[in-house]
Amino acid sequence: MRILVVYSHPVPESFNAAVRDTALEALRRGGHDVKLLDLYAEGFDPVMQAQERRDYHTQDLNEDPVRDQIALIQWAEGLLFVYPTWWYGLPAMLKGWLDRVWVPHVTFSMPEGNQPIRPLMTHVRFLGAVTTCGAPWWWSKVVGEPGRRTILRGIRALCAKRCRTFWLAHYKMDASTDVTRKAFLSQLQKKLGRMR
Repeated sequence: MRILVVYSHPVPESFNAAVRDTALEALRRGGHDVKLLDLYAEGFDPVMQAQERRDYHTQDLNEDPVRDQIALIQWAEGLLFVYPTWWYGLPAMLKGWLDRVWVPHVTFSMPEGNQPIRPLMTHVRFLGAVTTCGAPWWWSKVVGEPGRRTILRGIRALCAKRCRTFWLAHYKMDASTDVTRKAFLSQLQKKLGRMR
């Protein structure tokens, strides 16, 4: 499977970098064709400018500022997001990437009348997220896990009907230890290693 790993963390030595590397290794070992999109390393600008927003609904014009990013998501049969959960949701960099890249006529068609939007990412048959959270799992549940809902519900609705989903979170990251981090990486490696 062609899998795009979308990585969003500004600190090169962060635990999220170890998560990214573990995911890449497990996927490649599983025989997948993997590409990495490191949003910070490539200097992606998450800010949508005024003209870009004016052109948001206009086919082709809305693709021009992010055509290279669109080519990546159109190449992918699977998407794996690796990011830290900040304020219960996606980092601004990743949210800005979704705002700017997942545009109408590419990822979904605009509704007509009372019809719902129509998904255009039906080539994507795997969608996953691996994140770190400062909060414990129970508090994340109380808050509603906005990041998880954005990816596994919002983006999932635009993918193939039988798209498989994957979610793994390291909770209480602020109190993590070498033992908990190693256990998490081992769990990630095993779960991705079983993916076909």
